[in-house]
Amino acid sequence: MISVGVRRKECFIILVFVLSSLLLGGCTSDVADSRLMENKIFVTDVLERTVEIDKEAKRVVTVGPGALRLCCYFNNISMIVGVEQIDKDITTGKSYLMAYPELANLPVIGQGGPNNSPDAEKILTVAPDIIFSTYASDKTTVDKLQSKIGVPVIAIGYGASATFDYNVYTSLRLIGKTTGMEQKAEEIIGYMESCKNDLYMRTKEISDDGKPSVYVGGLGMKGAHGIESTQAKYSLFDAVNAKNVVDEIEATGTLMIDKEKLIEWNPDKIFIDLSGFELILQDYKKNPSYYNALSAFKNCEVYSLLPYNFYSTNIDTAIADAYYIGKVLYPEKFADIDPVKKADEIYKTLLNKELYNEMAEVYRGFSKLAF
Repeated sequence: MISVGVRRKECFIILVFVLSSLLLGGCTSDVADSRLMENKIFVTDVLERTVEIDKEAKRVVTVGPGALRLCCYFNNISMIVGVEQIDKDITTGKSYLMAYPELANLPVIGQGGPNNSPDAEKILTVAPDIIFSTYASDKTTVDKLQSKIGVPVIAIGYGASATFDYNVYTSLRLIGKTTGMEQKAEEIIGYMESCKNDLYMRTKEISDDGKPSVYVGGLGMKGAHGIESTQAKYSLFDAVNAKNVVDEIEATGTLMIDKEKLIEWNPDKIFIDLSGFELILQDYKKNPSYYNALSAFKNCEVYSLLPYNFYSTNIDTAIADAYYIGKVLYPEKFADIDPVKKADEIYKTLLNKELYNEMAEVYRGFSKLAF
């Protein structure tokens, strides 16, 4: 016979075991939830969307103009798991692909380019942890892509001017934070800002009376264009405080001027984007009298610029061009600058490879142009 005391003791032991199990189970769940949250971070992208991502995200896909380039500046392309077809088909002039040609061997995750939406099925085949996109300008489009793919999509962008633009810095910080390379992001931004400040400080005290008037023609804009393709508030002229004749027009960005307007302005020096050089040369042969009516052509004051608009702005090449512009316009202020060596320094810093000679083989390089 079992005594009542023994039975009470057994019941007490069972009760304690059950309660302990429940309490410990709850603690285990709380610990698991806490650890789960520790592995998550929240970021606010350029569209002011708050996105939750895995802190350990290592597999990256980029979609849209310039998205891949910004990631390449981190010199860690092992994180890229797929590329758009446009970055396999058209590589000339894209410094990031010249620095990392092995990117062309990665799987295709979509066509890319104008009027082509991201291909959700192809993106999913490479199992990315995160997607950086420059395609959309509104939250709805990005949210739809994220919902469709089930992978966090971070909107990044180049802003209005791209070169030295705050949106680029924000985008670089987003890439750095979400891939565990925040320090590298600050190094990239710091270098870009040091170039910006250097260009500004060299030229800020030059009076307008001491500046030659300038014009840039042949700028690429969804293809090559002639002398009439230019920009008001041209970022590279602004970087060196140049006197751009086009700034009298109440406009910003790339535009096509009437060719006779250039005769009226008659700038002291003209820069030609080499992507449009052949078109300008052909036009010169057809109508030399027009060009020889321009002081810059008569006085051999026409200079080349390396083209940098290929699937958005190759910021590295643009900064190199800015130094060459400064050297041409204000040689005494840039006496210590060799534009070729400076270009290679910029390429090496941002893309881990000196690229000037490769660019010059295709596009002539920095030079005074003869017609």
